[in-house]
Amino acid sequence: MKVRTRDFIYTTDDLFFASTNYIHPYNRFISFLRYIPDINGDRKKDGESYSKVTSKKAYEYLRKNYPEYLYFCDITQTEMMGVPFKKVKEVIKPENRLKEIKNSYEKGKNKDNKKLNPLFRKLLDLSDFFHYKAGIPYENLGISGSILPNLQKEDVSDIDFVVYGLNNHRKAMDVFKKFRDKEIEIPQINKKITLNRIQDSYWERIYKKRMKDLSLSKEEFCWYEDRKNNRGLIEGVLFDILATRDWNEIGGTWGDTKYYPKGSSTIQANVESAIASFDNPAIYTLKNLKVIEGLDVDIKELVSFTHTYAGQTIEKEEIIAKGKLEKVLKDNGESSYRLVVGTTRESIDEFIKLKNSPIPNKN
Repeated sequence: MKVRTRDFIYTTDDLFFASTNYIHPYNRFISFLRYIPDINGDRKKDGESYSKVTSKKAYEYLRKNYPEYLYFCDITQTEMMGVPFKKVKEVIKPENRLKEIKNSYEKGKNKDNKKLNPLFRKLLDLSDFFHYKAGIPYENLGISGSILPNLQKEDVSDIDFVVYGLNNHRKAMDVFKKFRDKEIEIPQINKKITLNRIQDSYWERIYKKRMKDLSLSKEEFCWYEDRKNNRGLIEGVLFDILATRDWNEIGGTWGDTKYYPKGSSTIQANVESAIASFDNPAIYTLKNLKVIEGLDVDIKELVSFTHTYAGQTIEKEEIIAKGKLEKVLKDNGESSYRLVVGTTRESIDEFIKLKNSPIPNKN
C-alpha cells in the first residue's frame, strides 16, 4: 500500500488522519489527526457526527484515548503521529475522490439531471480550468481537505485543490496568475468562470493568525502572499493550489537520512531552485552562501515546515533566512547541512525574506 502527502487515512477507531509524508516506516504511516467522532460535531457523514481538531488538541486527544498512534521518532528525535498499519481501514486518495465527484456529476447530468452540490460544481470548474488552460491531465489533479473524506461544510469549507507533479503545480500557478480577475472562457466545454485574487483584508486576517512576532510586517506578509499565486477565490469560495509529488519524483527509504540539530543560524544566499517550494516541506536549494550568525558551514538547502514560508522566494532572488541548523547524514556516509525554518507553526524568530525589502520604508 502506497501513501503520499495529502492522502487521508480512515482508521478502525473511526479517526481520519492526513498523511504528511511520502516515505514511511515499516509499520506505520506518518500522518496527522484531522477529524474525530463527536456527538456534538458540526460535520456529518453516514449519520455520524465529527469535529475537526486543532494541532494541540490532536496530541491531547490521542494521548488520552489512543496513545498507540503516538511514537518517538528516532529520525527527527521528536514525538510524532502515525497510523499503525493494523489500524488502517481505508486510504482515501485525492485523485480518486475528484474522479468520483466528476463521474457522479456526469452520470447525473446525462441520465437523471441530478443537481450538483454547489461546492462540488466549483471544484469541477477548477479542474476544467487547470486541465484546459494549463494542459494538466485530469489524472494529475485531486481534492484534499475536508472534501476528501466527505466531511465538508457546504457554507464554509474551502477547496484544497491538489496538483500532482512539481512542474504541473508551477504551470497551475502561472495560469492562475495569467487569468485571475478575468472572465475565463473554456470553449471546449462551453463554460465561463471567474477566478479572483484575494484582497488585502483577507491577508491581514491570516497575518494575525500566523504571525506571532515581528519577523514580517503586515505589509511584507501581504506582499509575499499575494505574489505566490497559490490561493484565490471562485465565486467567493477560497481555494488553495497544493503541490504533491508525482510517484516518479519520490525517492529514498525511511531512515536512510538522519538529521542532527546544530543550533540556530542566520544566512544570506541566492536561491538556485525553488521548484519544490510549495511541497511539504518546502525546499529551496542555495548558492553564494554567506553565514551571518551561527556555525560557519556550507548550507546547501533551506526547508520550511510552515505554509507561511512556502513559495516565499523564487529563483535568483537574494534572501536572508533565520532558523535551526541541521546536519544531514545519509546511510552512504554523505553529509551536508540544511537550515530549517518553521520548526513550529508560529515560527517565532524564524523567517525567509528578500535581502532588500519589497515594501518601501514609510519613514
